[in-house]
Formats: sequence, structure tokens, C-alpha cells
Amino acid sequence: MKIQLKRIDSDYHFELKNERGHVTHIDSTAKVGGHDLAPSPMEYVLMGVAGCSAIDVISILKKQRQEITDYRAEVDGVREEIDGAKPFKNITVTVYLEGNIAPEKAKRAAQLSFEKYCSVSKTLEPTATIAYKVVVNNQEV
Repeated sequence: MKIQLKRIDSDYHFELKNERGHVTHIDSTAKVGGHDLAPSPMEYVLMGVAGCSAIDVISILKKQRQEITDYRAEVDGVREEIDGAKPFKNITVTVYLEGNIAPEKAKRAAQLSFEKYCSVSKTLEPTATIAYKVVVNNQEV
């Protein structure tokens, strides 16, 4: 896996491209000298957790023939300063599913994702506590 980064302006706006040609941007907030034109690198980390777990959960539920009509997630990250860096200390993911889905299957799919399959979560696991909640048809399970 390889990513190319190219500086776009004289501050902190960058274009990133993967090997398949997909392009995205990163910037920093105005507070630290950026122009807030794109998510920050740490926001992309949280997006990675959300995306990775979504792919896992949907894949598992599809294999179980569950009918998903909507999937959303909210990810909340709490950072802690350590020697000038601010890594994530706690990350909480709330998965919202709608459809004809057995709640116990949704909960198990999330458990498998966060505790076994999600490479992003597993990468962060040594330094951050990752918790998750599952809500199916507006009911937490």
C-alpha cells in the first residue's frame, strides 16, 4: 500500500493520492496556521475507524441475509497530550442500523469488527481504548 502526498499551498493544505488514483485532501485548522479546507490527519483516523468497521459490519450482516436499509455511525475521539503529541486515548463508535435486522446479529457483527477484523481499530488498540454501541431501529442493543 502506498500513498503520495503533494503540497497544495504555502501552508498545510495537501493532496493525497493512492495507487488506484483516488484523491483526497488534508489541511489543518486556522488555529494552527492552516485554512481548514479539508479534514485534519487525526479526523481521517476517526474516519478510518468508521469506514473500516462499516465495511465489516455490513459484510457480516449481508452474509447473514439481514436487510440493511440505512447505516450511519458517529465516532467520538478523546485525545491526551503526551510529550507534545496528542494521540487518541479513547474512541467511542455508535453504529446506527435500520432495516429488518436481528439485534443480536447486529451486536455480534459489531463485536467481530471491533474486536477481530477492523484493521484500523486493531492498529489503534495498543494506545487507545475503543468502545462501541449498536442501535438497531432506534433501540440500543
